[in-house]
Amino acid sequence: MSITQDQRNQVCQRANYACEFCGVTETDAGGQLTIDHFQPRSKGGDDSLDNLLYSCVRCNLYKQDYWPASNDAPVLWNPRHEPAARHFLTLDDGQLLPLTTVGEFTIRRLRLNRAPLVTYRQSRRKQAETSRLLTEYRDLVSLLTQLNAQLAVLTRQQQQLLVTQRELLRLLLGIKEE
Repeated sequence: MSITQDQRNQVCQRANYACEFCGVTETDAGGQLTIDHFQPRSKGGDDSLDNLLYSCVRCNLYKQDYWPASNDAPVLWNPRHEPAARHFLTLDDGQLLPLTTVGEFTIRRLRLNRAPLVTYRQSRRKQAETSRLLTEYRDLVSLLTQLNAQLAVLTRQQQQLLVTQRELLRLLLGIKEE
């Protein structure tokens, strides 16, 4: 059985058009990624949506048709069943630190700390920080604009109060206007 276009679309959309192993997007890769069978068909896997992953060419190449041959064999992380944070920690330098044996094996097998991916993660982190700072800056500018508007209102009110105060002082002191 081959994968239908509908299945392909569902897998791509579900993965948000990014490799489910390393996170590289179609935009970053410059084209569509591949559909991968988590459990290879040659090892008993099927074409069900639960067994299909969106994968970049490199991750797919390094994964090959891996499937544990025994209960003692290392297990590869399945991004469809568990969040990455359960198995990996992304360090400030862009490296992935394994938190589990599954994470350690997956990093090694898929070479998730290869130099271009580390650079990619650093770049994504910088972009996210820049975006966060821009949002914070926009919020700050908006608050300053509101504050300036309130300050203008308060200044007008203060001027009106000073005029009223002068009039009251003149009345109290019996000074006539000139």
